Amino acid sequence: MTELYRPEAFEPLTDTPWDERRVRDEIRAVVADTDGALRGPKLLWRAHGWDRWHSTSPQKNLYAGAAGVLWALDQLRRREHAETTLDLPDLALRNLELFRAKPDYIKGWSTLPEPRDSSLLLGEAGILLVTWRLAPSDDVAGDLHARVRANVDNDAVEVMWGSPGTLIAAQAMHEWTPDERWRQAWNETAEALLARRDNDGLWTSRLYGDEFKSLTPPHGVVGIVQALVPLLDEERATQLRRETADLLAAHVVRADGIANWPTRPGRELTGPDGEIRVQWCAGSPGIVIGAADYLDEELLLAGAELPWHTGPKNLDKGPGICHGTAGNGYAFLKAFARTGDERWLDRARKFAVHALEQVQRLPRRYTLWTGQLGVALYAADCLDARSEYPFFDYV
Repeated sequence: MTELYRPEAFEPLTDTPWDERRVRDEIRAVVADTDGALRGPKLLWRAHGWDRWHSTSPQKNLYAGAAGVLWALDQLRRREHAETTLDLPDLALRNLELFRAKPDYIKGWSTLPEPRDSSLLLGEAGILLVTWRLAPSDDVAGDLHARVRANVDNDAVEVMWGSPGTLIAAQAMHEWTPDERWRQAWNETAEALLARRDNDGLWTSRLYGDEFKSLTPPHGVVGIVQALVPLLDEERATQLRRETADLLAAHVVRADGIANWPTRPGRELTGPDGEIRVQWCAGSPGIVIGAADYLDEELLLAGAELPWHTGPKNLDKGPGICHGTAGNGYAFLKAFARTGDERWLDRARKFAVHALEQVQRLPRRYTLWTGQLGVALYAADCLDARSEYPFFDYV
């Protein structure tokens, strides 16, 4: 049998049954713990060692910093799952000030893409987007608009750093405000992005001193297509979905009813570090989550079957929505949304229980993508039978 995963990267699924009341209590407990862990308006939340690798604490960015925490707390409040005691607008403004005084960028890396401040997940653009959502002002909107327009030709053609990420920001502002400049900025960015698409249906990205093409949501074609199709005209959106579905079908690796995808087309599943990834940011869960609306249904179900077959990620990767248990669980929610089969919702909820237990087994990690706030949002989505993945499906 073709090896589609490494068993040692996973652990047995918990026997604890799904209990709606308990899950609601645990979501509220995550929020209360997050509120209590705030060290003040200047120190914010202490960054986990992995999240601040060669960088600073506190982290302020959207991916692993305070902006993501504040956005998640606001989402849980808006959806009436938990009520934070924190002054989110004030903290958002202070977080922006702190980032400008001491950015989070990894020290010693001279190959970060320019303009790095326009990054949605790691730069100022994502922080500005969250700040406007919580404390809207003309100044914040103007600064964000400038970041979006400056990012049109970023060499990192992917959501984390490049113009697909600022497409997401422009779309959100277009939906939240009547200001037509956001649609204009979206159009300008989208047309430039489409013009850079290669003949093979992929995009070439230059990042961290490397040049590559990728399939993944944060760094490749699946995430780029997610950013493009919501506001693209229907004819081009339909064609883009169809061509990307064909592309994913051409690069899938299948065995015994399950499927996985390499990070980069034409590569082996096994990466340079010997790992075969099965997570949102690389591997079948991310492909299923990002391409659920257009991927061939048989492939979608085979890709969603893989994380169920493996079981939850172990504590090395943890419970988060990027490379952990909750992120893989979103593949089940997407399969449920596509098919209506309650079996997938049941699987998603079992992974939610396991992810919440992993939160208790590990040191606290106050982030959206790598820590407990993402797990709380995933658990809320399992309660609501909702399949939207943060930022890539909604802001």
